[in-house]
Amino acid sequence: MNNKPQTHKISKTPFFAAFSVGAVLFSAHAGGGFATGNQANTYYVGLGWSGIIAAVIAMLLLTLTMRQAMVMYNSRGLTSYKELFQTLYHPFDKLEWVFEIFFYIMVLMAVAAAISGAASALQSYFGLNYYIGVGIVGVIVLMLTIFGAGIVRAASTWMGIAILVTAISIYAIGIFKSESSLFTVLASDFTKTGFGNMPKAIFNSFVYAGFQCVTLPTMIACGTTMRSERGCSKAMWISFVMNAVALTLSIFMLMCWQGVYNSVDGGATIPTLTACNAMGIRALTVIYGVCLLLCLISTGVTTIFGFVARFEKLPIFSGIKSAPTRSAIVSAFIIVLSMTISMAGLTNIIKYGYGYCGYLGAAAVVIPFLTVGVYKNRKYIKEHGFAGASSNESSAEADTCCDTAPSAAVCG
Repeated sequence: MNNKPQTHKISKTPFFAAFSVGAVLFSAHAGGGFATGNQANTYYVGLGWSGIIAAVIAMLLLTLTMRQAMVMYNSRGLTSYKELFQTLYHPFDKLEWVFEIFFYIMVLMAVAAAISGAASALQSYFGLNYYIGVGIVGVIVLMLTIFGAGIVRAASTWMGIAILVTAISIYAIGIFKSESSLFTVLASDFTKTGFGNMPKAIFNSFVYAGFQCVTLPTMIACGTTMRSERGCSKAMWISFVMNAVALTLSIFMLMCWQGVYNSVDGGATIPTLTACNAMGIRALTVIYGVCLLLCLISTGVTTIFGFVARFEKLPIFSGIKSAPTRSAIVSAFIIVLSMTISMAGLTNIIKYGYGYCGYLGAAAVVIPFLTVGVYKNRKYIKEHGFAGASSNESSAEADTCCDTAPSAAVCG
């Protein structure tokens, strides 16, 4: 009888394949919402130097969570995020509804933030009343969702790249153009606060990673090309470096210009724009504004389109025979609800809406995957190996998740 332990061939993952998967998480995080600077200002800048530590920890928590999710999904050949969470929570399978609740509330908040961010940008550039701006953006998003979603979805990746390039350009230029050097700002803050903000920094890192976990359905659907545990690790370490560098750059710039945008009425709503205006680089300000508006609107359209594709087939709409009519009704309902939430303002949505979702995401996704998930994955791979998941690559539900989950810039 052969008692030798079973060995499993480890597939090598090409760098480009790992990079492409890591870039999906990067684009989902570092998009239009990220480029406003509101998220970084709300969760990190006020913490001073410890906010930098918090940002790095948040990105580490997020990428480690996604790694465990992809390993669990791919090793077992799962075909939907519902199966993933049933596996994670087993024997308490019904707890997967906790993620469902978190997911749909968070995506709704993301749409509201996109509408609010676009309305705030219109107010900053043209002096348009915020509430009128919300109405205009809401109508534009509705029209594009019904008649032009395909075009917007096709262009959303390029718009995400454009806003990312302009935002990082502003961060790099802003750090060097500030009257206060970054070292001076960090040294002064450490002298005043020491390690006093560290407990809050750790807490914020879990909250931030928690609400970013709304991208998990997209990540497991796009990560099916990772055929080994090592491949999942490589993709997420690449993503960690990309996300951590981009986020810390934004915090460095905002810390240097904090006194400027906090002194302007409404300047902290889109602090990156306020800082860019103060730098006096008009061309960059115009390019940034155009890219930001387009990216936020495309975020709303692509996310709502995913919602419509998922919900228009519910029995409640079975009496409506016309598919365009069903789509229009579902779109209008979601947009009206998102516009209502957006009346609270971008800062409140990110602070409270994202914040409370972050608590739930940390408790329901981050902590379970980094404890129970690690244990179950190690045990399963030791007993069964990493079989890979060719069956789930063509899963219809995975495709739906890609549509429904945030595209570039929803959460970021």
